[in-house]
Amino acid sequence: MDDPILTVDERESVNAGRWFSSLSPSLRHDILRCAYVKRYKDGEIIAARGDPPEEWLACAKGAVRVSSTSISGKQITLTYVEPGIWFGDVAIFDGDRRTHDAYAHGETTVLCVAKADFRKILALHTELYEAMLRLHARRIRQLYGLVEDLNTLPLRARLAKQLLHLVRSYGIASLSNNSEVRIGLQLAQEELAQLLGASRQRVNQELKAMEREEAIRIEPGGLVVRNRPALLRISEIDLDK
Repeated sequence: MDDPILTVDERESVNAGRWFSSLSPSLRHDILRCAYVKRYKDGEIIAARGDPPEEWLACAKGAVRVSSTSISGKQITLTYVEPGIWFGDVAIFDGDRRTHDAYAHGETTVLCVAKADFRKILALHTELYEAMLRLHARRIRQLYGLVEDLNTLPLRARLAKQLLHLVRSYGIASLSNNSEVRIGLQLAQEELAQLLGASRQRVNQELKAMEREEAIRIEPGGLVVRNRPALLRISEIDLDK
C-alpha cells in the first residue's frame, strides 16, 4: 500500500520526534524532500534479516515490530519502533546486511530515504554526522539501561516501567475518566513477555496483581492504566527490595 503523501497527523508525528525536531530546518527540509512513503497492513514485512540496506526509515504511524528468530524457529520480539523514531541506519553506515526482521504492527506508515539520497544529505549537511552520533549514543544508553534492568530489577518493576513507556508513546486519554489512559498499541501478553525477557504466565500474574491494586485494568482490547503514579511507585519501590 503506497501513498506518496503523509497525512497531517503522520507528518506531525515525524516532525515531533525528539531527535528529528533537534535538527536544523534546512536539514529537516532536505530529508523530507527526498523521502517517500510506504504503507503496510498488520503483519506485513518491512525489512528482512539478511537484506542489503537500501533505505533509512522512520515510523510515521502505527508501530514497527523488530524481531529475531531463535534456533528452534520461534520469532522473538525485541522492540517496537514508535512514530517519530528513525531506524535502519546502522546497516547503511557499516555496509553490512540487516540484522533483524521488521514487521508492521497494525496499520503502519513508514517514511523512507534511499541509501543514495541519505549519503547525498550527509555530504551536504555535515550537521547530520554529529546528529547521528547523538542518536546512536542515545540508543547505546537505552541498551545499557535495558541490560541493567534485566539483571537488577524484579519483573514487577520492569513491567511497570514498560507500561509507563507504552503510555507515553501510545497513550489515549479516556473521555469518561481523565485519570485513565488506554495503551493504544495492541500487544498480546506473549509479546509483552518477550519484551521483558519473561514467560507469559509470570507476566500474566503480575498484570493481575496490578489490576487488584487498581493500577491498571485488563480488557479484551488491551490494557488501561488507571493510576500512573501507582505504576511509578511500583517501579521505584521495587528498586529497594
